[in-house]
Amino acid sequence: MIDLYQLSRTAYLEGLLEGARYLHGFIRLKFNARVPYTAVIGEGTKLSLSGLGTAIHPDSIIGKNCVIGQNVTLGGRAGKTHPPIIGDNVFIAPGAKCLGGKIGNNVVVGANAVVLNDVPDNCVVAGVPAKIISTDIGSYTAYTRRR
Repeated sequence: MIDLYQLSRTAYLEGLLEGARYLHGFIRLKFNARVPYTAVIGEGTKLSLSGLGTAIHPDSIIGKNCVIGQNVTLGGRAGKTHPPIIGDNVFIAPGAKCLGGKIGNNVVVGANAVVLNDVPDNCVVAGVPAKIISTDIGSYTAYTRRR
């Protein structure tokens, strides 16, 4: 599915809006996911289960080498103008909601967490609303290997 996003993004950047819109619609129908071609998704980032049920704000910026679980929402909040900015090497577990703010590098967002504020680098957040439960993890891959 990420390949289809990249193809739609390339079409958009080259001014082929019809092609970009077609691919966006296909992604929406096939995967029940909203991954707009205007969002910036970094190299190496993956959507688990083909992004099933994932909704990404059109102005979102997602860093490199991230993993985004199924049914994740990256969106804004009423009265807030900026969608979330996701750093590099971030793992967002299934069902999480990131509603604005900046998520730093090497962060783990727990399943079904609701992130409303900025999250610093190298930590784990969980809960509703999300709170820091661990710090200085280095990277989510190192964190998951320790468990």
